[in-house]
Amino acid sequence: MKQPQTLKSGTRPPWIGLSAAILIQIAAGNAYNFPLYSHSLKSVLGFNQRQVTMLGVAADVGENVGLVPGIVCNRLPPWVMLCVGAGACAVGYGVIWGGVSRSFGELPYWLLWIALCIATNSSAWLSTAVLVTNMRNFPVSRGTVAGILKGYGGLSAAVYTEIYSVLLHNSSSKLLLFLALGVPIVSVLVMGFVHACTPSSQESSTQVGHFVFIQAASVVLGIYLLSTTVLEDVLSLGSTLSYVIVVVMVLLLLAPLAIPLKMTFYRLKPIQPELVSDGDGSFHGSVGGEGNFDKTEVTDPLLAPSSSTAHLGSFTENEDMSDVDILLALGEGAVKKKKRPRRGEDFKFKEAIVKADFWLLFFVYFVGVGSGVTVLNNLAQIGIALGVHDATILLSIFSFFNFVGRLGGGTLSEYFVRSMTLPRTIWLTCTQVIMIITYLLFASGLKGTIYVATVMLGLCYGTQFSIMIPTATELFGLKHFGIIFNFMSLGNPLGAFLFSYLLAGYIYDREAAKQRGLHHLLNSEHPSCLGPDCFRITFLVLACICGIGSILSIVLTVRIKPVYQMLYAGGSFRQPQGSSH
Repeated sequence: MKQPQTLKSGTRPPWIGLSAAILIQIAAGNAYNFPLYSHSLKSVLGFNQRQVTMLGVAADVGENVGLVPGIVCNRLPPWVMLCVGAGACAVGYGVIWGGVSRSFGELPYWLLWIALCIATNSSAWLSTAVLVTNMRNFPVSRGTVAGILKGYGGLSAAVYTEIYSVLLHNSSSKLLLFLALGVPIVSVLVMGFVHACTPSSQESSTQVGHFVFIQAASVVLGIYLLSTTVLEDVLSLGSTLSYVIVVVMVLLLLAPLAIPLKMTFYRLKPIQPELVSDGDGSFHGSVGGEGNFDKTEVTDPLLAPSSSTAHLGSFTENEDMSDVDILLALGEGAVKKKKRPRRGEDFKFKEAIVKADFWLLFFVYFVGVGSGVTVLNNLAQIGIALGVHDATILLSIFSFFNFVGRLGGGTLSEYFVRSMTLPRTIWLTCTQVIMIITYLLFASGLKGTIYVATVMLGLCYGTQFSIMIPTATELFGLKHFGIIFNFMSLGNPLGAFLFSYLLAGYIYDREAAKQRGLHHLLNSEHPSCLGPDCFRITFLVLACICGIGSILSIVLTVRIKPVYQMLYAGGSFRQPQGSSH
């Protein structure tokens, strides 16, 4: 049986942990760097386009297949998971750096493919550790916390691009060495601050102010990164000014630390009790005051636990109890047969996976992120086909509004779920209806619509992440959130394979063959396709799929409306009785 873990008490530790989690979430965005060094894999190692594309698939698979960290997050403390993520990052990117720089000689293709899977899988370990820990530390602000962490994750690509262009002088080998050493160092330095803390039972006005400050800081950072990227692309900035831009960026990244610093100098007396965790998200314990929290001792004989209750406690804590022991306990009356959890309570993964709500949420999320990542993966080719030959501005626009969607989706859903008990999934319905219009705009090929469509897609794509995460915790609980979240995340690589690799790739090659002629296509190393027909059928199919997703999200919203009326009646979060949080 796992040993109980005493939670960190006080009001400052959760905010220190959230500030550290933001830095780790930026580090976890290392998988977004593949476009920055993929050209070196092709030119230095002599790979063809198909081999480079398969390495991109390896990066996507490594980033999103996080079932192992999802399973073990209830058994390992956050610092151990962060160490595993840091180690995977160092080993994976170290091997790739050795291949690109020729430091290890000529490495076989299969080894680089596996190394890239390991390297980007560090994202799953880092993200799972900080996301699960902070969702449990702030259980009544789930949408806001998910929006903040995923929002910063969306900005990580722009942060790495700034470092790549200014500090590393557009060197792919230096970038890979930075990923192999810099990301693990940052993770190890701050991992001691990410730990389970005493969760607050209600959201105070002070907490709301702190969240607003972090959200404002992230918006300023996003606007700053977008502005400086455009400036560097249009103007030729000197090296001194470029270094100043990076320094300001780092200061904006550290801005959330202002909250625990302020709490250090202006202390408030904590009024919340200490809880004790058994390491898997279950809390028990009680009173305290002024920072010295002690376990409650029951002195009233009417409140003293009976022997059967004691047996029940040991029974529920030991999930590895044999079937024979359970039957004996049932026969002696020491325990009652455990009922299946209801929506809003803690589900085990095997209990959640047989529920219709689970698969409805998975399919709706799969449609949103799967279709969105298809456009993202092909954005450069889409731009060229529609007459935009420099895809940098399209990628910058998409990245910024992806961040806005992640941050805004969490904040907006949190407001309406408290004020109107409106299920968060209604925003999945809204965004996927907008995505239908977006894909029709892309398919039209009208001049200038690509920029408007890119803005709309970035907003809708980012919203999928910040809605799915808190919805999963509200339907199936926080206890086994790690494995449930990582299973849901499989929708991203699955969508990329089905919609991008099979659908978009096939349509593009077919249209290119029509334009260039079959003979020229077979003898051309880099066939290209021009005009809206290159992706028109793909966009029409994606629009139809989002139509199906919209209908299913309406069904899911209607089904789970009573859950939100139960959880948020009265305008604040109420923990279900059957939940251990």
